[in-house]
Amino acid sequence: MSDEEYMQLAYQQACQARDIDEVPIGAIIVKDGQIIAQAFNQKESTHDVTAHAEMIAIRKACQKLGTWHLDGCVLYSTLEPCLMCSGAIIQSRIEKVVFAAKGQRWHGLSNYLESHEFNHYPQIISGVLEKQCCLLLSQYFKSKRNH
Repeated sequence: MSDEEYMQLAYQQACQARDIDEVPIGAIIVKDGQIIAQAFNQKESTHDVTAHAEMIAIRKACQKLGTWHLDGCVLYSTLEPCLMCSGAIIQSRIEKVVFAAKGQRWHGLSNYLESHEFNHYPQIISGVLEKQCCLLLSQYFKSKRNH
């Protein structure tokens, strides 16, 4: 499958978040062409500040593989991972991160990697299905402001 097809699956996860009134962000993790984890934001429903889509997907992938080393894995996220998620990405040694929309309000993975030295740098691809994912986010926040 292509990056666009995998991102479409992450987008579907984001829609599930929206449907339960969570910020619509979705993530999937792929290894050797197989989806090993998928998740969506659950901060509000779980009352857990760490329940970002990426963090949940990373946890699931580690459990599925029986290791915290996610070498050879690709993370797809509908929004650029935040600093917390970036730390987990680097620690788990995810090989590649593909994201749709660039974060507007917070520094994210690309800023973090540019301004610090690490022992692992994932490959980063941005802008995959960017318009579609940005629209989902902007529509969600617009609906929140109109209530």
